[in-house]
Amino acid sequence: MVTAHVDAEQRLPVADGLVILEIELPARTPVHLRKKPFLPQLAGKTPLEALALNAFDRAAGCWCGRALTVPHGLPAGSDTAILSIFGYDPRKYYTGRSVLEAAGMGVKVPQGCVSFRVNLCAVTPDESGALVIHSHNGGNIHGQEAGTLMNDLLADPTFAAMQKDAGLEITVTDTFRHVGVMKTDAHDLSAVRLTEPHNVLEQPVEPHLPHLLRETDDAAARKMAEDIKALMLRSYEVLKDHPINQKRVAEGKLPANMIWPWGAATAMELPSFKEKYGHWGTVVSAVPLVWGIAGLAGLKTPHVEGANGDLDTNYEGKVACALQALADGDDFAAVHIEAPDEMAHAGDLGRKLEAIQNVEYRVVGPILDELTMRGEDFRLLVLSDHPTLLTTRTHDGAPVPYAIYDSRTVKKALEKDGRAPLRKFCEREMESEPVLMDGTDLMRLLFEQI
Repeated sequence: MVTAHVDAEQRLPVADGLVILEIELPARTPVHLRKKPFLPQLAGKTPLEALALNAFDRAAGCWCGRALTVPHGLPAGSDTAILSIFGYDPRKYYTGRSVLEAAGMGVKVPQGCVSFRVNLCAVTPDESGALVIHSHNGGNIHGQEAGTLMNDLLADPTFAAMQKDAGLEITVTDTFRHVGVMKTDAHDLSAVRLTEPHNVLEQPVEPHLPHLLRETDDAAARKMAEDIKALMLRSYEVLKDHPINQKRVAEGKLPANMIWPWGAATAMELPSFKEKYGHWGTVVSAVPLVWGIAGLAGLKTPHVEGANGDLDTNYEGKVACALQALADGDDFAAVHIEAPDEMAHAGDLGRKLEAIQNVEYRVVGPILDELTMRGEDFRLLVLSDHPTLLTTRTHDGAPVPYAIYDSRTVKKALEKDGRAPLRKFCEREMESEPVLMDGTDLMRLLFEQI
């Protein structure tokens, strides 16, 4: 996250620029996890440690630490983490990921309904014929291909009849991310296991299909699990030989050939961000989840042309949108970058390094330089929402490094020493720093309310 704040009246500065960057930093010494993110390909360093990141280091030179954005006992993901970062305790407000995605797509989840995130995934049979999942995003499918596959699936008579019987409606997008809303009488949703597809890559599909975690007398919950499993298997039969997937395979790409519902959630409401913090702002992203959180909080969520949540997203457009929001009088702006997370899920070290460099040179650096040129006092906060480890290709709930650039601190250092403070922004450097155990404090820290 990157924050910048303006103090035009020479009082405690108000955050005039907040940039949330989903940099997905691996953590070295997690509080409650013990995974090892250090990579032999980088001589035992993490990507952050291996790269030269001047803008990050400039921020860390002012103020840095670690923050636990995922409370113990909750799933590690952008849903829980970004709720925390924006100051909403997920232990109080979180009902599941998909309701946030639905809100970001303008889909309301009525009382008595359950929402789901619906991924297009890539699965292929192994030598025995058992299906194995290779990609949680259908080989990063998006655009017309994604929409056509989903619409053709929904038009299949057998699938349509099964969908109607299940009480499920699916809203189609032009990415691998779709949203389903199911009317149900189920009350024991915790008994239904819907596995996150990004956590089981390169594993057999069968053990991770929807099932009951325990015996329950909730017949509606049992039916939900059975219905979703049947729909997933039918989707594979419809999509496996679809012309689009045949073409993708011929081109050396993964097919997008199975839907994967997960992240079940019920209706959710958030109090106004302005009422909580006294400030107004804009959130720039290409991900419905982030739009949903921001929208429920009453923040603006402009869409940027060419922004797609991937490595080739429109970085410059996102930056311009955030800076314009500040110029138009917003107290803060937030920019969310998804690419490092996606590259970690893909297990692609080279492209993750490229993604982080894009954040440095095309997001953080330009924002820092532009706000400095404007001549107002500001703060800039940089952090990830949660780690996504290349070593596991999954999310992690460990604390994340954060840094706050403060223009006033830099001015004082320049006047005193003639140079701005610098500190390497990486996991190893932050090991000696205390952990902010409640990620919801980050907003108040940003706005200097604590």
